[in-house]
Amino acid sequence: MRAAALYTAAGSLLLTALAAAPADGTPRTPIGPEARGTAVAAARAAARGVDFGACADAQDMPGGMECGTVRVPLDYARPQGRQIELAVSRVRATQRDPHNSKRKVPRQGALLHNPGGPGASGLHFPLVGLLPEWKRIAAAYDLVGYSPRGVGTSAPLSCQDPARFFNGPAQAPAHPSEAYKRERIARAKAYARGCAQRSGSALRHYHSLNNARDLDVLRAALGERKLTFMGSSYGTYFGALYATLFPSHVRRMVFDSAVNPDPAQVWYRNNLAQSAAFEGRWSDLKEWIAEHHDVYGLGTTADEVQRGYDRARARLAAEPAGGEVGPGQLQNLFLQAGYYDDYWPARAQALSAYLKGDPQPLADLAAPQRETAPEAENASAVYTAVECNDAPWPTDWAVWDRDNTRLARVAPFETWANVWMNLPCAYWPAPRQRPLDVRTGPGELPPTLILAAERDAAAPYEGALELQRRLSGAVLVTERDAGAHGLMGGPNACVNGYVDAYLLEGRLPGRRAACAPHPEPKPVVAP
Repeated sequence: MRAAALYTAAGSLLLTALAAAPADGTPRTPIGPEARGTAVAAARAAARGVDFGACADAQDMPGGMECGTVRVPLDYARPQGRQIELAVSRVRATQRDPHNSKRKVPRQGALLHNPGGPGASGLHFPLVGLLPEWKRIAAAYDLVGYSPRGVGTSAPLSCQDPARFFNGPAQAPAHPSEAYKRERIARAKAYARGCAQRSGSALRHYHSLNNARDLDVLRAALGERKLTFMGSSYGTYFGALYATLFPSHVRRMVFDSAVNPDPAQVWYRNNLAQSAAFEGRWSDLKEWIAEHHDVYGLGTTADEVQRGYDRARARLAAEPAGGEVGPGQLQNLFLQAGYYDDYWPARAQALSAYLKGDPQPLADLAAPQRETAPEAENASAVYTAVECNDAPWPTDWAVWDRDNTRLARVAPFETWANVWMNLPCAYWPAPRQRPLDVRTGPGELPPTLILAAERDAAAPYEGALELQRRLSGAVLVTERDAGAHGLMGGPNACVNGYVDAYLLEGRLPGRRAACAPHPEPKPVVAP
């Protein structure tokens, strides 16, 4: 999954799960023009293939990576209508055993990956084959990445001028005033209007069901009879849609940091659950900082660390660090640490230095990177379009205000920032999809592998349990007492071993297996 969030004028969360199911008995695997259109597009792609060649930025692409495009319909109900191109990348299987260069490894086909988001590009994914943790998989599989529709050069979406995207310094009140709420409502309405104005009638076609259909066209274009797929975070959601829509097309699937596909939860309730989970992860970080008071001097208890953080927020509200880092940028910096605990040491050190009178480390980490504004604006636009198009949202501000005011009393860290990111969905100008109920019956789908960390805040653990309940034959591997988001190829050798066994040999443990947590990060000692 795409990693952490980017603080924007619209809010701070760049990833969550999507889905919902209507209450009117819509069939979970609908047939109709979109299903027929997908079959037409897949057959066309299989005949055309992918003309791989040098990547546009080939000078920066080690490891023999090559690039191409695959054409898909903008609207699957009209497969002969407007076509869009998805950017695709590949590194061919090395077919060399990393432990014995003289031994040839049989090629097992293409392995497609989506890092999440929605809004994240997977174009650089094939380069993971250069890392030691991935070399066995890279020997057996062509590693294939791509930019989903709307992302990067794949028929890109935009909702506002990128030059206006980073509005720093920004406020981030844990308990906003009525005046502040009115301001954010106005900004959400303007953002939704901007999405419609800049994207036109095409906006409605950027959603998870089409992402799943695109995946089947990619499979066909690569010449794969069946799909081998690894999805992270949001990628697990439309991977699950694919498994429901095209179970006979699946070879193997890995769902890493699975989002909750329960129709009753998605999207609105999933965001509430996510905000609650981030409070727990924020507590984990504060406790870790307190354990290393001798290094950071921020207090010996989580409460003392919180008081230091609150002092920093107040100071930044009055005088932004470096002129650009306010409470909003500080909150986003520590939100990122909720995704990945290897971020903890540098962020704790920056907070410590700031409270001791040196704002530079905090400014260096948290200041908006202006050169990344076009990419960040695009990612935010895709996130918003997909999430808003996918499912119903409350359209009455009173519902948002009631639910999140209650939640913020016990989970103030992330709640309102999450609201501001998603609030354009209350005023969305495009029609909503009729969401799909993710579910497969016995024998419909080959065994699949789900990975989850117990204390993952971005994709709370209940989502993995729910996905396992819905995909018949799925196996769940849990990293106990850990909260990093995204486990594949990470520091836990136990988790990596299960992934290798599954992808390379088709072997899975029993219905559930557990791994001990990876080691906590070591504190950084100030120079």
